[in-house]
Amino acid sequence: MGDVLSTHLDDARRQHITEKTGKILTEFLRFYEDQYGVALFNSMRHEIEGTGAPQAQLLWRKVPLDERIIFSGNLFQYQEDNKKWRNRFSLVPHNYGLVLYENKVAYERQVPPRAVINSAGYKILTSVDQYLELVGNSLPGTTSKSGSAPILKCPTQFPLILWHPSARHYYFCMMTEAEQDKWHAVLQDCIRHCNNGIPENSKVEGPAFTDAIRMYRQSKELYGTWEMLCGNEVQILSNLVMEELGPELKAELAPRLKGKPQERQRQWIQISDAVYRMVYEQAKARFEAVLSKLQLARPAMEAAIRTDMDQIITSKEHLASKIRAFILPKAEVCVRNHVQPYIPSILEALMVPTSQGFTEVRDVFFKEVTDMNLNVINEGGADKLGEYMEKLSQLASHPLKMQSCYEKMEPLRLDGLQQRFDVSSTAVFKQRAQIHMREQMDNAVYTFETLLHQELGKGPTKEELCKSIQRILERVLKKYDYDSSSVRKRFFREALLQITIPFLLKKLAPTCKSELPRFQELIFEDFARFILVENTYEEVVLQTVMKDILQAVKEAAVQRKHNLYRDSMVMHNSDPNLHLLAEGAPIDWGEEYGGSGGDSGSPSVPEAAPLSEKRRRAKQVVSVVQDEEAGLPFEAGSEPLSPASPDSVTELRGLLARDLQAESPPPAGPLLNGAPSQESPQPVAAPEASSPPASPLRQPPPGKAADLEPPKPSDQETGEQVSSPGGRPPIHTTTEDSAGVQTEF
Repeated sequence: MGDVLSTHLDDARRQHITEKTGKILTEFLRFYEDQYGVALFNSMRHEIEGTGAPQAQLLWRKVPLDERIIFSGNLFQYQEDNKKWRNRFSLVPHNYGLVLYENKVAYERQVPPRAVINSAGYKILTSVDQYLELVGNSLPGTTSKSGSAPILKCPTQFPLILWHPSARHYYFCMMTEAEQDKWHAVLQDCIRHCNNGIPENSKVEGPAFTDAIRMYRQSKELYGTWEMLCGNEVQILSNLVMEELGPELKAELAPRLKGKPQERQRQWIQISDAVYRMVYEQAKARFEAVLSKLQLARPAMEAAIRTDMDQIITSKEHLASKIRAFILPKAEVCVRNHVQPYIPSILEALMVPTSQGFTEVRDVFFKEVTDMNLNVINEGGADKLGEYMEKLSQLASHPLKMQSCYEKMEPLRLDGLQQRFDVSSTAVFKQRAQIHMREQMDNAVYTFETLLHQELGKGPTKEELCKSIQRILERVLKKYDYDSSSVRKRFFREALLQITIPFLLKKLAPTCKSELPRFQELIFEDFARFILVENTYEEVVLQTVMKDILQAVKEAAVQRKHNLYRDSMVMHNSDPNLHLLAEGAPIDWGEEYGGSGGDSGSPSVPEAAPLSEKRRRAKQVVSVVQDEEAGLPFEAGSEPLSPASPDSVTELRGLLARDLQAESPPPAGPLLNGAPSQESPQPVAAPEASSPPASPLRQPPPGKAADLEPPKPSDQETGEQVSSPGGRPPIHTTTEDSAGVQTEF
C-alpha cells in the first residue's frame, strides 16, 4: 500500500491537493459566513414572532438512553494488508459507531478496539456482484475479464460490504443468512443515524451550513438534491471537496495505474481513501477556525439585530416586494407549466409508503405493549414490570423490531419525476421518513412510560394494573395519531419543496439570476450581514409554489386512506399536567421495579443494595438486541405453559376486549381518521387501536451482561490500527446533542 501511495501521491501532488482543497474551502466558507448572519437573524425573528405550529401531544425524551449496546456479535472481516479474513468481536453502542475488537477477550480486558467506523455516506451491499459493479463504475475502463480473479473473494455466501465513493471500504462475512439479515438491519440503522449528523436543535449553525452548501453548489450550476449531504459538517465538506477534486484526480491518475484490472481498482480505492483523509483533516481545521471566529462575533451581531429588528424586517420586506414584482410573472408561468401538474403525483408517491410506515410503527407499539401486558399479568403483576419496561423503553433503538416499519419506505419511487426534477436519489427522503418514524416511536414509548410510572404510584392490584396499562395505551395511541399526522404533513411539505425549488431556480436562472445584483443597492450597509439578495430571491420563488403545495397536502388530508388530520382540526393539549411529569429524573425501571419479591399487587422496591452491587449495575452493559432470538414467556397468540387461575390468557383477552368496547364506542357517523368529518375546534378523537399483527415479533430475553462499561465510538476513525502494548487510550465521546458519532480521519 505504501508503494502505491508514495508513487502516485508524491510531495508535489500532495501539495497540489492541499492547494486545491484550500481554494474550494475558502470559496465555500465565504458562503458560510454570509449565511451565518442570515440564519442568526431568522432564528431571532422566529423567537420573537413565533409560529402557529401544532403543539405536540407526545412527550420527548430529554435524557437519552446512553450506555446501551444496540447489538454485539462476531463478524469475519477482510484484512487488506495481508489479504486474509479474521474473526472480529463487534458491537454497536448507543451512538451507532461500529466498534471492532480483536476478539471478545480483548473487549473484556479493555484492550483498545481495532477500528471505530462512522458509516455516514456509506452504502451497505449484500453481494460481491453489487460491489464489483460500483467499483467498476468508479474507475471506468477496468472491467475484469470473465474468469479472472475478482477484487474480493468471500469465504461464505453471506457478505456485507460498506461502500463509500471516496473513503475506504469495509468487507464482512457472516456464517448464515439469518446473521446476514440481522447485521444488515443493524448496519442500515447505523448508516441512517450517522447520516443525520447535523443536530436539529442547531438553529443557527445548522441552517447556515446547509444553505451555504446549496448556494455553493448552485454557483457551480449544480441544482437538485445531493446524496452526499450526510454526516457531520466536516464529513459533508470533505464530500463537497471530493465532488470537485475526485474527477480531476481520476482523470490524471487512472491512466498511470499498473497491473490487472482488479489490481488497478484496488490501487484507486487506496489512493482515493488517502486523499479523502487529507481533505478531511484540512476541512476540519478550516471549518473549526471559521466557526470559532463567527461564534466570537455572534454577541455583537445579536445586539445589532435586537436594536434594529424592526428596521431590518422593513428593509427586507421592501427588498422582497421589489424582487417579487420582477420575478413573479416569470415564476408563476414556470410553476403553472412545469411544476403544478406534477405535485399530486409526487405527493402520492411519497404518501403511500410513508403512511404505511407510520401505521406499522403504531401496530408494533400496540403489539409490544399488549404482549407486555399479557406477560406482566401472567407472571405476578408488577414484579416483572421493570424487566419488560426496560426492554420497551429501548424499542425505538431496536433495529430488528423497527425493521418492518423502515421497510415500508423501500418501495418509494419517483419514476419519470426523478429525472424531470433532477433528484439524484430517493434515499434522502427514505431516511428522513425513517428517522421521523424512530422519533415518533420513542416519543410514544416515553409518554407511555411516564403515564404508567405515575399510575404505579397508586399501588394498583394485578387486575387494576391490566386495565391501567390498556387505558394508557389507548390514550397514547390517540396522541400518536395526532402527532404522526402533523409530522407526516410537515415531511411532505419539506420534501415537495426540496424537489421543486431547485428545479424552479434552475429554470429561472438564465433570465433572472443576472438581474439580481441590481437589487443590492436596496439594502442598507448596516443590514447587509442579515439580508442577502440571493436568499430573498429564493424566498420569493418558494412563495410562488408554496400555495400549491399546501393545497395539495390539504386535499390529501381528506383522503381517509392516508390517516391525516385536517389542518383545521386542532387537538389542544388535553393533558396540561402531562409535560410537567417529564421534568423529573429519568425512570430507572430496573432499579425501581426490578425486584423478585414483594406483594403481587404492588410494585416491588428492592432493598438497599451493597455499594459494590450498585457499582456493578452502573457499569453493566445492557444490550438492546441479543444474538438469541427467544420469545417472551407469554406472547399474544400463544398459550402460557402453566397459567395460574384466574389470570389465564383467555380471561385476560376477554378483559382487554371489554375495556376496548367500554372505552372506544363505535362512531355514530362517518369518520375522518377517527374524527367527525365536519370541521370542529374540539379535540380530535384518534382511531381505535388496531389489532396486533398476525405474526408477532419476538422479543429476545436479556443476555449475559458484561461488568464493563461499553467503549464509546471515538471521533477517530482508526481503520485497522494495531493496538498499542501500553494502557488503553482514552476514547472520545460525542456530545449529547450530536446525532451521530463524529468521525475524524
